[in-house]
Amino acid sequence: MIPGPDWAFLLSAGSTASRVGSAVGGLMIGYAIITIAVAVGLGTLIATVPIALTAVAILGAGYLVYLGAAILRARPAAPAALQAGRSSARRRGGPTLIRGIGVSALNPKALLFFLAILPLFVRSESPLPATMQLGVYGAVYIIVGSAFYLLLGTLAKRLSRTARTGIVVNRISGALMILIGVAILVEQVITMTPAV
Repeated sequence: MIPGPDWAFLLSAGSTASRVGSAVGGLMIGYAIITIAVAVGLGTLIATVPIALTAVAILGAGYLVYLGAAILRARPAAPAALQAGRSSARRRGGPTLIRGIGVSALNPKALLFFLAILPLFVRSESPLPATMQLGVYGAVYIIVGSAFYLLLGTLAKRLSRTARTGIVVNRISGALMILIGVAILVEQVITMTPAV
């Protein structure tokens, strides 16, 4: 529930012609991908190979900057066009879903969070193997996250009912995505720079 790329993406989806359900679905599919990666050991491999984690971080940061810039470049829609766009987005659904998958699946902080938190709950005395336990814990996160993000997206949609508020929420969301992406890139440059 900590503000980050997910929040910025959802605020944008709620304030534009996008569908909140598709946005949340995309984010949660991305978290399912991360859960699977952690459960089968790929997450640990990526986290222990510095170049792989750096590549994921740079790719994710670049994607956030790209999405944020696209949001800022988008022309504000008039209320009637916004409503029409929302109904056509209901029929489409796809692009928002795919963008949501990218936002969460390419978020290196989410991968590291899952690597740090999920294994803490694995119990050796459990009849379930560790892989299944990790999957269950990831599923619990996804269920709770879905409820919270649906609430957040719906709130953003209600806030953006007037064109002016929608534009403000959208611009803030785009700027936040760019700032988060740049912060991740700067963090990567700092960690790659050898100490003097």
